[in-house]
Order: sequence, then C-alpha cells, then structure tokens
Amino acid sequence: MTHIQKRLLKERLAKYAMQGSGIIITGSLFFIVGTILYKGLPYLNWQMVSESPKGGFYIGKEGGILNAILGSLYLASLSTALATLIGIPIAIYLDVYAKSGSFLVRTCKLLFDVLFGIPSIVYGAIAFSIMVWLGIRASLLGGVITITLLTIPIVVRTIDELLKTIPIDLKHVTFSLGTTRWETARMMLRYIRPGIFTAILLAFGRAIGDVAGVLLTTGFSDNLPQYLDEPAATLPLAIFFQLSSPIPEVQGRAYASALVLTFIILFIVICTHILASKQKKYKI
Repeated sequence: MTHIQKRLLKERLAKYAMQGSGIIITGSLFFIVGTILYKGLPYLNWQMVSESPKGGFYIGKEGGILNAILGSLYLASLSTALATLIGIPIAIYLDVYAKSGSFLVRTCKLLFDVLFGIPSIVYGAIAFSIMVWLGIRASLLGGVITITLLTIPIVVRTIDELLKTIPIDLKHVTFSLGTTRWETARMMLRYIRPGIFTAILLAFGRAIGDVAGVLLTTGFSDNLPQYLDEPAATLPLAIFFQLSSPIPEVQGRAYASALVLTFIILFIVICTHILASKQKKYKI
C-alpha cells in the first residue's frame, strides 16, 4: 500500500467514524425525545400545567405541576440573572483590565475551568454549609445561592471564549484612539452581544435542569413560593419524586413533566436564536 493510499484510507475511516458518531448522537436524541413523547403525551393535559398538586397527587389523585413549573422558572431566572451580573464583569476584568497572560489571569481561568466541571451536588453541599452558617433554611433563596454558584463558571468561561473571537487589532485601534478600558470593554460587549444570549441560554438550561444541587437546598412544597425564604418545588425534583412512585399513573405524569421541561427549554432556545439574529445587525 502506497503512502497516498494510506492517507486516503485514513481519510475514509475518519469520515466513517464522524458519520457513525453523528448517527449515534442523533439517534440517541430522537430516542430520548420519542420516549418522552410516547410515555408522557397521554398524561399531558391542561390540568397538569394549570393546577398545583392536591391531596394525594403523588399517589395518582388530582392536581398538577404548576408549582414545579413556576418554581423552576423563578429559580432559573433569578440564578441566571445573578450569574450574568457577576460573571460578565469577571470575564471583562480578566480580558481587559488584567495583564494578558499574567499568573493571575492563567490561574483564574484554570480555576473556572475546574469549577465548570465540578458536579452540582458539590455546589449543593457548599451552599448548604453557607445556609447553615447564615441560618437560612431550605428555600427558594437557598436554591438561588446554589444555582448561582453553579452557573457563574459557565457564564465566565463562555464570555471569555467569546471575547477571544474579537480581532486583536480592534482592541489596539480602540486603545490608540485614547479610549479608556471601560469604553473598550463596552465596545467588546457590543461586539459579542449576540453571543451573550448563548451564554445566558447555557446558564439557564443548566439551572432549570439541575436536581442534585437543589435537592439539598431548595426543599419541596406543593404550594407556590410567595417569598424567597419559602421552600419551592422544581420540575426535576417533581420528575424524580414521581418516577420513584410504584403507581403507573404517577410515573406517566413524570414523563409528562419531563415533556413540559423539554418544551420550556425548546421555547427558550427558539427565543434566544431570534434575539441573537436581530442583534447581528448591530455588530461592529
């Protein structure tokens, strides 16, 4: 076999490997969505999404998951907002104010990479310790603290990667015109504005789908949370508790709850893409 034939064989094998991986991943996605639709759609009705659980809901009686839907939206929205407000300034400082390539910058980025991969149960344990120290009981506030800690590394690392896409010449030109670092940072944020929605989406998706972290800190309640110091139900926890039931009716509702969660994430993905496409015309 000649050298050229070996190269062509490697190219062909790589092509088949990529095609096979794509088919496996796509097939897995359709299998998951199809399973949720098949098992959850018969149990999905207006009562499920418009009512809170009534007595005996988790043993097959009347009620719905409205408390879990609103609890998840409250938790994910507050956590994502806080993580964005904290994460963007950190990313801007590391890329604009701090000296590029310094020990501080390299150490911080390494730490955020490590934090990015830590399981959520660890954040739950840390947040639980903070709650005990502050005297906070299991509540919506405890869940917000947990998920905010969980999503800050996501926002920081995503924004950092977006800032790397900015041409270095653009930064040099802005500094040569006598702009301050804050004015340069504003220009950079405007340049990556469509991508910021992606960072928010990633953080929101991780927040609304987490179960291990909130299991320790948010608690669970059949009532809608009126204040931050009240326990709150979330869709992942509702799915977990319903799947744990031996009653087929309740297990079917768990798949219906998973279907609602899938619809929420799909809606947010579509909205994010629409907003990002509208912002592209403002890109520098």
